[in-house]
Amino acid sequence: MSLIKQLWLAIIALLLLSFIGSLAISIASSRDYIEQEVRIKNEDNATALALSMSQLDKDMVTLELLISAQFDTGYYRNITLRDAEGNVLIERSASGYSGDVPAWFRNLIQFDVPTGTATIQDGWRQFGTLELDSHHSFAYASLWRSMIELAGWFLLAGAISLAIATVLVRGIKHPLVRVVAQAKDISARRFTTIKEPRTLELREVAQAMNILSANVRQMLSQESLKLDELRRHLQHDRVTGALNRDVFMGRMASLLGSDDARATGLVVMVRVQALEQLNEQLGHQATDNLLSKLVKQLAQLDDLSEEALVGRLNGSDFMLMLPLDESADALASRVSQALELVSDSASQVEIRLPTAIITYTPQDERSALLAAIDDTLAEAESTSVSASSIIIRKREQGSLYSNHAEWRSALNAAITQGPQLAYFPVIDAHDNILHYESPARLELAQKWQTAGVFIPWVTRFNLEPALDIAVVKKALEHLAGHPAQKLGINLSIASITNAQFVIELRMLLEKQPLLAKQLCFEVPAVLNTHAIGSLRGLCTALRPFGCQFGIEHVGTEFTKLADLHDVGLAYLKVDSSLIRGIHTSSEQQAIVRGMATLCHSLGIQVIAEGVTEQAELESLFRAGLDGATGPGVQV
Repeated sequence: MSLIKQLWLAIIALLLLSFIGSLAISIASSRDYIEQEVRIKNEDNATALALSMSQLDKDMVTLELLISAQFDTGYYRNITLRDAEGNVLIERSASGYSGDVPAWFRNLIQFDVPTGTATIQDGWRQFGTLELDSHHSFAYASLWRSMIELAGWFLLAGAISLAIATVLVRGIKHPLVRVVAQAKDISARRFTTIKEPRTLELREVAQAMNILSANVRQMLSQESLKLDELRRHLQHDRVTGALNRDVFMGRMASLLGSDDARATGLVVMVRVQALEQLNEQLGHQATDNLLSKLVKQLAQLDDLSEEALVGRLNGSDFMLMLPLDESADALASRVSQALELVSDSASQVEIRLPTAIITYTPQDERSALLAAIDDTLAEAESTSVSASSIIIRKREQGSLYSNHAEWRSALNAAITQGPQLAYFPVIDAHDNILHYESPARLELAQKWQTAGVFIPWVTRFNLEPALDIAVVKKALEHLAGHPAQKLGINLSIASITNAQFVIELRMLLEKQPLLAKQLCFEVPAVLNTHAIGSLRGLCTALRPFGCQFGIEHVGTEFTKLADLHDVGLAYLKVDSSLIRGIHTSSEQQAIVRGMATLCHSLGIQVIAEGVTEQAELESLFRAGLDGATGPGVQV
């Protein structure tokens, strides 16, 4: 039995005990008082009537008239006149009880009042004895009325007491429910914090668990920072802070091979001409500062990503990838301003920074893209007439539609028609399927297109919530025919921060609660503070349905794990840029192993994305990862 039920039973029992005890004491005291009053009345009335009869002639008719007159007042149930030998001379008796007091109450009370007696004198001798009993009807009625009034008052007092008790119990129950919920969250490795209740005992428990959650968050923050420091030490150039060549090339291959909006963007490559000559003119330290400032200015061009993708390909070549939708001309203007700031920092010498800007799409091969940007950079070097010469190459892209209006119309029609889902297995070390990744496909230009083609346009027209709802409907439709499968559905940041989307999604899942628990919702790792709060609210809203939640494309944003310690994530997917070639890189193995260890402390599974080779798969499972997916994963 719950504590609240026990408390309610105790309150009700206490009220009943108080009511019954007070009622019993009141009735008993009233009964004793009434018995005493009736006894005195019997004695007084018998004495008064006997005195009157003693002064009269002892004519039986006269005596009977006097007794009848006294009896007819209605307050007596019996008056008897006996002679000296005890024989009845005159007797008047009432027929029985008259009134509306219930018989069970009269039987319960049972007044015990002695008969009033008095002696009648005839001169100096005793004529007889008068016996008188008063009627109890009025006593019963008075006591019954008193009990009804007392019961009514106790009912009113009980109702008021229960109302007050309800407020008190609710005041105890609500913080108790929060404490219990927090305990369940911690047992599920969701280290939440709650407002400390006013109740001393509950406050002490809540304080202890809040301290535990705070310590876990602090531990996660410290370990995440240590892991990030290790990653930077192993993967970044120590002079400029840019990514090493091998790491950058892996990230580039990951972006080009991705099936989402990251597969479209712009590449900027800057060459510091005559670096050895600059080193002699400026000195080693000043040259290093110049290169560091160049990397910093390039990184500031990407104001959307958590960490800009800037790499140092060799001593003098630096490359920036911007996986976003921006025109090359607009970017060129910003690049020019950034390079001017770099040149001005060493005004005593002339610094030439030829630059190439080129677009990339999901259809590009890395080798072909690098060759194209090398050609463009060579053109920029040959035409360099100033400190920085920027050449833009807009490569031919087979755009599906010629203008925005056509794109908007086609996307609306495709979303209304409904998407198609792909099904890529996510397996564990024993080849068991954890779930299926289900990226969306839309029918555009009479062909099913991958997300990398249409997501930039969906984002531009703010159609992410509509697309995500359509994907969830399609997933539920698939699960209706395959209820044993689990599907991983991608949700955009724009969707989870949209209150109307969350309401529609909850209503959709409420209609099919058995299928809802087979859904795994994944959000990108690029989460700002507002998005983290929205994700926390979404998890709280959908957790009753048994849905799972995960973070995908986790790379440099891994430091945010401390902010997600109370969300209740089921898994985390490591970006393919950290997975490619992991079997040949001890640095990547160390980073991924550290990520797995940290996630496992929170009960979060770690899954690798973009696995291409069996050797990578074996290395990942040896590093402690729980699952893997990608082109190299076969069921």
